[in-house]
Amino acid sequence: MRYVRMPIEVESPEEYGYARIRYNLSESSVADQKLSDLGLTIPDLPLLYGEHRGRERLRELIAADGEGLSAGDVLVTTGAAGALFIVATALLGKDDHLVVMRPNYSTNLETPRAIGCQVTHIDLSFEEGFGLDIDRLAAALTPRTKIISVTCPHNPTGLMMSETELRRLVELAARHDCRLLVDETYRDLSYVGRLPPAAALGDHVISVSSLSKAYGVPGIRIGWLITRDPALQEVFLAASEQISICGSVMDEWVAEQVMERRTEILTPRLVEMRRRLAMVDEWMAGEDRLEWVRPSGGVVCFPRMRAEPAGGTRAFYRRLLEEHGAYVGPGHWFEMPDTCFRVGYGWPTSEDLAAGLLAVSAALGG
Repeated sequence: MRYVRMPIEVESPEEYGYARIRYNLSESSVADQKLSDLGLTIPDLPLLYGEHRGRERLRELIAADGEGLSAGDVLVTTGAAGALFIVATALLGKDDHLVVMRPNYSTNLETPRAIGCQVTHIDLSFEEGFGLDIDRLAAALTPRTKIISVTCPHNPTGLMMSETELRRLVELAARHDCRLLVDETYRDLSYVGRLPPAAALGDHVISVSSLSKAYGVPGIRIGWLITRDPALQEVFLAASEQISICGSVMDEWVAEQVMERRTEILTPRLVEMRRRLAMVDEWMAGEDRLEWVRPSGGVVCFPRMRAEPAGGTRAFYRRLLEEHGAYVGPGHWFEMPDTCFRVGYGWPTSEDLAAGLLAVSAALGG
């Protein structure tokens, strides 16, 4: 494999330095939580090798969200990124073919490239409302296609497919004898009704998710993959064991406590994120230099400039940060033109979000 650093990581706030950013609108999650925010104190845990599949109670809590799923269908991983890495390296080789929607989170694109498999991108367009053209996707499938890879709710646009569309993809993958991989990391932040866990819809479907985005605990690095195929689950377990043997007992304990309080955490959070989205909606309505497709899930949106800003896009991003202290995710993070940019509205405070949006407007003005 040939690894190349992803622009989204090279230019991340962690790399640039949080202290140098006043209004951080580049993040793709809700605000980071502290143990005290969650009312947790880590007990005196034995620091042993944990269960290789992840704590059984944690896996039970994850599986309980989908009809017909069990703890044995769940493998706890190092974040969703770890799950995506395991799936790609376990199922793809140089002679295989992947069909993946784009724009997308970089790991869904870069790991298959590093493997060297053939990749076909199904590009989503602003003009089509960033909707997935399933007929075009179907036409891209070949006898060598091993995985169809989609994300819902989508990063960076925040758009969702319908359950009818999801089930159509499930049927399409079954008909072509390939796997359907659904990155559903934002599933718990759906504003128009949650879809079922995709893995509950077929033995050939793989769900990937994590606690990073909706729960605000990316620092514990807990994600998971779900498949009802026992043989495939064994392959994924072997990959996980060869990468890390098992996860962190402390991280998994925290994750279990979070999942036990899932409804208690998510109910007020969804109310707040809808309010934040309304703030962005109001700003967009008054900002005639931008256009967007209003998101239906997640905590990100992907506005597009109607015309090149004064001095071009590089000058815009420089002004935005150096003169106004605000940071957004430029389009090239997602292999899109820099006239597009991702705005994360769940991570900053309401006050910083409002100020950051005003900063974007000011930077657009030159």
